Parts: sequence; C-alpha cells; structure tokens
Amino acid sequence: MVAQTNGKTRSAVFITFSGNCKKALTFYQSCFGGILHLEPFKEELKAYKEMPIVCGTLLADGITIHGSDLVHNEGRKIGNYMAVFLECKNSKDRTALIEKLAADRKDLLETNYDIQNLIELTDVFDVRWILAINN
Repeated sequence: MVAQTNGKTRSAVFITFSGNCKKALTFYQSCFGGILHLEPFKEELKAYKEMPIVCGTLLADGITIHGSDLVHNEGRKIGNYMAVFLECKNSKDRTALIEKLAADRKDLLETNYDIQNLIELTDVFDVRWILAINN
C-alpha cells in the first residue's frame, strides 16, 4: 500500500527489524511524530521474546515507515546497499532530526553539519539515513 496525499503518490520505506519492530517504530515516532499502528502476530512464536509484529506503520509528516519482525527465509542482512533518503526543510530541522536519530551516539552529536549538504548516519537499529537540506 502506498500512501497518497492530495492525489500525489508519497514514498514510503519498509524495514525488517527481526524482533524489535515495536521498539524501532516507537523510536521513529519519537523522532518524526505521527500516528503508529501495530498489527501483532495472533499467537506467540518460540524465536521471539515478545509478540512479533506482522506489520507496523508509522504515518508522519513527510515520511511513512512500514516494518515487520518477520524476515525472509534467508534472514536479515545488514549492509550498505540501502539507505532512507530524507530532505529536511533547513539546517535547523535537520540538526533536530540528527539529535533524535543519533540517540546516545555522542560522536554524531559533536559534528558541525551546517557546512554539508548530505549527512549520512546509522541509527541504533542499523538503519542508514541520508539527510539532505532542501535548497
């Protein structure tokens, strides 16, 4: 399902979290705001500590994030082949978002990002973000 706003198609991202979908999407809600909807699995699964999320959706201004705890048969592989690209309105908005996504990573918070057009960071859930400033 692709969200639509004012008749225009809006992009979305789907991320497999493999056991911490609820925690991850709740974290992203604290970063972006929005409405979070979680669909848990109907019964407990042995491999999961908590009830796994079949599909979760965060609908926020400017971004839609879908996620699931259920992975493909080959498992979840972390790599540098995919990143979420997000255009920020200005440097101030981007800095505020970096502070939220960085969480406890002080190395990301001590950098001066004002002189860079593109910023890349990896959050605590191993999701790679590329944050640009809308010129």
